[in-house]
Parts: sequence; C-alpha cells; structure tokens
Amino acid sequence: MKSIYPFAALVGLEELQLALLLGCVNPGIGGVLIRGEKGTAKSTTVRGLAELLPDIEVMSDCAFACDPEKTEQWCTDCRNRRQAVTKLRKVKLVNLPLNISEDRLAGGINFSATVKSGKIAFLPGLMAEAHRGIIYIDEVNLLDDHIVDLLLDTAASGWNVVEREGISIRHAARFTLIGTMNPEEGELRPQFLDRFGLCVEVQGCADLEQRVALIKRRDDFDRDPALFCRRFAEKSEKIGHQIREAQQRLPTMRLSPSIRTFISELCLAKNVAGHRADLVLEQAAITTAALAGENEVTMAHIHQVASMVLLHRQRESQPPPPPEPPQNSGDGADQEEENSANNQNQSEHQEAGQEPGEGQQDSPTDSGQQQNEEPDEREASPKEDKQHSGSNEKDRNQLFDIGASFTVKKISTPKDRLARRGSGRRSRSRVAQKQGRYSRASRHGIPGDIALDATIRAAAPFQTHRKGKLSLNLIPDDFRYKIREKRIGNLLLFLVDASGSMGARGRMAASKGAVMSLLLDAYQKRDKVAMISFRGQEAVVNLPVTGSVEMAGKLLAEMRVGGRTPIAAGLVRAYEQLRNYLVREPTGRPIVIIITDGKVNVSLDKAKPVDEMLTIASAMAAEKRAKYIVVDTEEEGLLSFGLAGQMADALQADFFKITDLKALDLVHIVREKQ
Repeated sequence: MKSIYPFAALVGLEELQLALLLGCVNPGIGGVLIRGEKGTAKSTTVRGLAELLPDIEVMSDCAFACDPEKTEQWCTDCRNRRQAVTKLRKVKLVNLPLNISEDRLAGGINFSATVKSGKIAFLPGLMAEAHRGIIYIDEVNLLDDHIVDLLLDTAASGWNVVEREGISIRHAARFTLIGTMNPEEGELRPQFLDRFGLCVEVQGCADLEQRVALIKRRDDFDRDPALFCRRFAEKSEKIGHQIREAQQRLPTMRLSPSIRTFISELCLAKNVAGHRADLVLEQAAITTAALAGENEVTMAHIHQVASMVLLHRQRESQPPPPPEPPQNSGDGADQEEENSANNQNQSEHQEAGQEPGEGQQDSPTDSGQQQNEEPDEREASPKEDKQHSGSNEKDRNQLFDIGASFTVKKISTPKDRLARRGSGRRSRSRVAQKQGRYSRASRHGIPGDIALDATIRAAAPFQTHRKGKLSLNLIPDDFRYKIREKRIGNLLLFLVDASGSMGARGRMAASKGAVMSLLLDAYQKRDKVAMISFRGQEAVVNLPVTGSVEMAGKLLAEMRVGGRTPIAAGLVRAYEQLRNYLVREPTGRPIVIIITDGKVNVSLDKAKPVDEMLTIASAMAAEKRAKYIVVDTEEEGLLSFGLAGQMADALQADFFKITDLKALDLVHIVREKQ
C-alpha cells in the first residue's frame, strides 16, 4: 500500500495546515478553498490530513455512515433495525473527479437490484459515502455548473435529496468540502466561492533554507517511506490528539459581546457582501481557540484567521463621487461651450479624413464617391502624404499599449439538436460521447450508452403479456439511450481594425484591452482562437486557428496601427478562415468578433467601399453556424457615420459600442435563434 506523505512533515505551509485543521474540527465553518500555483503541495497536504483524523463511530453495514448518537438523522434502514450495532472506521476522503455524473454524485437507481427484486432500489452516491468525512475536489474551478449547483444545495442544507427515475429519498450528507484551484485556469462562480468558509493562498517557499529542507525531506521519503513516516509519527499523533480535544472542547466555547462587535466592525471595514463572513469568522475564531487548548476567544484568535475568512469576500470600496464642476454664468460660459462643440466637430472631421470646413453640408448617407471617401483616416490623407512624404510613414505605423482589461460577461452560442465532440467550458451542447450530464432518454443515441431507467419504464407495461424466465423481458424496441450534454469550447475569431483612424482618442488602446479581456476569457473557457487584422490595402491572418491564447496576446501587443481601412478584405479573409474551420469541424460553432469603427475607404473591386462591405456582410450572414459580434469603436459626436452598425445589421450580428465594453456592459451577446 502506497504511503502518504505525513502532514506533520510539510514545510512552509503553516497557514494552510491551520485552515485544514479548523475545517475538520468544525465542519460548520464551511470548508476550505486552496488557491495556488502548480507544484505547491496542495493535494499532498489534503491527503496527509485525512490520515490524522480520528476514527468515527458509525452504524454497522450502513451505506450512509449514520451517527449512532443522532437518531434524527438515521436512514430508513437504521430506523427499522431491531438492534443498533456500531463500529469504528476511519474518516473517508472522497476524491471528486471533474467528469463525475449527477447520479454518481447524488445517487440513482440500482438497476441490478431493481431487476432482481422487481422493486426500485437506490444506489447511494459519493455524497453518501462522504457523510461525516471530506469531499476533495482538485481543480474545483473546472467542475461543471450543474455539479456545482448540486454540491451547493447539499452543503447548505446538510441533506441530499434525490427525486428522479421513480426514486424519492432523502439522507444526511454533512461533509467538509476542500477544493484546490490554480487561478490561472479561471475563477469560481461567486456563489460557489462564498460557500467556502476559508480561503488560503499558497505559494512556493521564498526562504532558501526552507526550500533546501523541503528537498531533503522529500528525498528521504522517496528512499524509505516507512522510516520517514516513523520519524514524524510522534508529531502526527500529537496533532491527532489536538484535533480530538478541540472537537470535545468546541461545544463549550463562547464569545463575549465585545468580540462579536469587533468581528462585525472588521467585516464592515472590509466591505464584505452579506453576513456569511461575520458568521464564519465567529466560528473560525472559536475553533482556533479550541484548537489552541484555550477556553476564551481573544482578539489574537480573530487576527489569526481573519485573512482566511475575508480574502475571497472583501470588495473594493466605492470611490467617492467626483466634485461638481464650477457653474459658470454669462457670455463667457456660452462662448466656452460653443468653442468646445466646434473643436469636437473639427476633430471628428479630421478623423474622417476631411480638412476643417470640408463636407459639412453633406450627409454621410449620400450616395456617390463622397460617401466612400468621407470615412477616411487622418493618417491616410493624400495632402499630408505630400507634405510629410517619408517622415509620416513612421507615424502611420504606431504601436499602442494594451488598455485596461476587465471581466467580460457570458458569451456563448444557443443550444441546438446536434451532438458534438470536444471539451471546454463555454457553450452547452449535446455530446457524442459517453460523458457529460444525462439529460433525457431517446430511442436513438450512442450505441451501448443505454438508459436503463427509461428502458425499464418503456418495457414495464408489457411484462404481463411477455413470457420468459427473467423477471424483466426486453425486446429491441424497448431500449432507450442516454442523451448527454456538457459544455464545450468554441472558436473565437477576432477581426481587428488596425487602420489609422483607430489610433485617434485612444481607440486602439481600448480595443486592445477589450480583445485581451476576451482572450483571457477564452483561455479560461478552453476555446480555440484565431486573429486577423486589416489595414492599408489588405487583411493579414496574424494567428491561424490555435489553442495558444498566450501567442494571440503576444501578437496583439505587437500589432501596429496605420493606413487606410479595407474592411471588405478583412471580411473575406475571415470568411475563408471560417470556411476552412467548418470543413474540418462541420458541427463547430465559431464566434466572430469584429472590432472596428466601420469607416471603410478601400474596396476589393471598383465598387463603392461601403456598398461592397455590406454586400459581403450579407453573404456571410447566410452561414448560420457562425455567430457574429460587432464592437463599434466610433465615438458619438456631431459627425458620426454609423457604418459599423450598418455592417452589424447586414451580418445579423449583435452590436455594441466600445463604451459598452469599457463599462463592463457586454450583455446578452448571444441572440436566441429560432
């Protein structure tokens, strides 16, 4: 049997060790979340803890580990016993796999027992096995949402309720929830995050002596695990004795009113949401005092655990509103307001490639050559080219920093009836694999993935007319197959306007910030990405379809700005990438995100640039497997062309202004398609 690295032999993880001990002494704290980089002994610490926990007394031959002293929580079998027989057993550490099904977690129908007895029998799940023990989830942030919801409901109530497949059962399920995660892989849902009572950040040892000691101990353990464990046996036994004494002392611990006041003041100062932080901090402080062998909770105990309780709950305080601008009166204020409007008008004309005073009487929607040349870039002006010649070439290839990134809201594609393969965390889809959530049963499905519950129900009404030696006689027409669904990744194809007009007023910096935010979201959702930019006379595939979001971010940082705006060339190149991808992945659901101000002024042929852009966009809209999103970077002012909005209409795309992205208002990106 493989030896477990001793909990007492760990180096430099004192805060994590304390948090785990608190969670096991008092499950009412609500579990422990361990955040940290790869290779920081998170899993090793949890496995070592399970070896230290004292044995518990359970009802003999009980699948739910009922506590003999809590008769109100007994299962039906324990209540029906004539005599209560108990035994001691170790506390169980149940590892929850990321691909676990709902019936394996909560329990479901026991088909073999049901067929033999003719009565529906229940097969307990992992939550029954973990009752009075520990559920451990490695990479908890990658767990499917429906499994997270089930764990939340059970952890909050302490009871697991199963109501499906003809089963109606309720049993106690009180466990300590321990999860580990690497923040680089994505964050937890806020509802799930708040359920963890304690949160600990784990980092590698920064002290040289500790790192050397860690290497030496690990080498000794690998050479002779039994001898190494005996070296720390006395210390491990001492910790186990400390846990037992703390569990016995815990019910007698009390807090003074002044301590409770201090707890609430601390939570208010950290601007936490709700009252769970107050309650958890109270329980954690009580448990810390009990673990230290003391009878009274002091300020020191609160300070010792406050960071664990508040780390994942505290919010940034809202800044005070800016002061009101001074109210000017008289002709001077009117003149200043008029000058400001004139300056804005002049700036908008310059961005559109016009000299001050030119074209002010013409509408941007008028037909003819003027419409196609008005949305020009300042950097591409022929007049400026003549004046500055070679010196302006450097200005027309500017490099802008990436603007501030932010958390984007949900981006996904609507569900349909197609079955797909793949993995990811973005869009929910049927899957053509024997994994994922069992949603319903059908006559057609994956061969071998039989839905026995639906099959039995389909065959049950005809059993009296069928003869056979078995208690259940099935024919091929009875069989039903499982329809499963899970989340999969998408292809995010970024089409970025890198023309000269994007350099005005920080548009490109803001656009790069938006793209970087979406790239981070794509990394967390396990998407594939591709990137195309257009400027001058052509569109360039900066990054073909790949899973390397890091490479996309590097190319984005190096993307330069300058030249004219060949949107038509960008759309054609994007369609080529879409077509190639869909040939390889016929069931794919690509999402095309177009970031531009829409001021097209270069055509592929002799057609007018705007008309050509809208014609190509209309043709691309015929590909219903693709989802289009247009983000308009043009600022609203006295002179706005609205060409990006027209392109969005032609593409049947969702349309957003760049200001919506800055305001974290990227909502309802997926339009429900009938």
